[in-house]
Amino acid sequence: MFKNFLCATISLLAFFGFAFSVSAADEVVNVYSARHYESDKELYALFQKETGIKVNVVSANAPELIERIKREGVATEADLFITVDGGVLYSAKSADILQPIVSSLVLQNVPAALRDKDNAWVGLTTRARIIVYSKERVKPEQLSTYEDLAAPEWKDKVVARPSSSLYDQSLLASLIELNGLEKASAWVKGVAANFARPPKGNDRSQAKDIVAGVGDVALMNTYYIGQMLNSKDPEEVKAAQNIGLFFPNQKTTGTHINVSGVALTRHAKNKDNAIKFVEFLTGAPAQERLSASNYEFPVNPIAKKHPLLESWGAFKAQTIDFSTLGANNAKAIQLFAEGGWK
Repeated sequence: MFKNFLCATISLLAFFGFAFSVSAADEVVNVYSARHYESDKELYALFQKETGIKVNVVSANAPELIERIKREGVATEADLFITVDGGVLYSAKSADILQPIVSSLVLQNVPAALRDKDNAWVGLTTRARIIVYSKERVKPEQLSTYEDLAAPEWKDKVVARPSSSLYDQSLLASLIELNGLEKASAWVKGVAANFARPPKGNDRSQAKDIVAGVGDVALMNTYYIGQMLNSKDPEEVKAAQNIGLFFPNQKTTGTHINVSGVALTRHAKNKDNAIKFVEFLTGAPAQERLSASNYEFPVNPIAKKHPLLESWGAFKAQTIDFSTLGANNAKAIQLFAEGGWK
């Protein structure tokens, strides 16, 4: 009886113009993220402060999250999937767990080259995979292209990560796309023949080994340079200060770049909130915070880059479709195995 009375009362109040809405405290967006940066956490908190929409985050590696979303199906709590690497975003789209992001503001914020052709995902940041070198033993004019690292003059001078590195898999995937399988295979074999030591460690390890004299050149993502220069670890700062940066292939196909991106899941329960969050993340203020905190390149063309990134100057970037990084991934792994890049 009370329930009927309450419903009647609410209906009567609504008739006279009283508005009822869900409390902002109940508004959420659920994010499954493979990015693990403090800069992201700061943006989540800022979005919640500005909108009242709480950002709930599940963190894991990208393949685990993709499989989880597939397994959960229509019951998934995930509204957004965030990850690094165009190849991984291609895998998520291929798994049929995404839907297009429909927002004129997002399309305005992110150029077509930095989002999926069907808008199944849009870029958040980019990073370049460059050649770093010993300032003591290498002159920048000795460097030119990724392909040149396979030349005999770099014998016993290249240090590298293991072939399990997604960053190098995607670099090789891009070279397969640009140069063909035969040339890409020859490149792997040539670089492997020039190793100063067996592949090991992460990007930071390569910089440290160059400064220690183990090798002279290596491949690194640009954002690691910024992180190391501003690290609390003196060894990292020293390493970053004593390596030079070179953006390869400026006269040919351009420097390889990769993308971090965000995607709307097929069964998102909080779709409107999710799109608001993507609009926020791709807006200039959030983009500038990402660049300032994590030393990544903004995807929004009006966002200002961190001064360190500006100091490196403009560079020509590869212009391949990011989906090819995923389409060519299996081939890249095979070429690494066949070419001796363990």
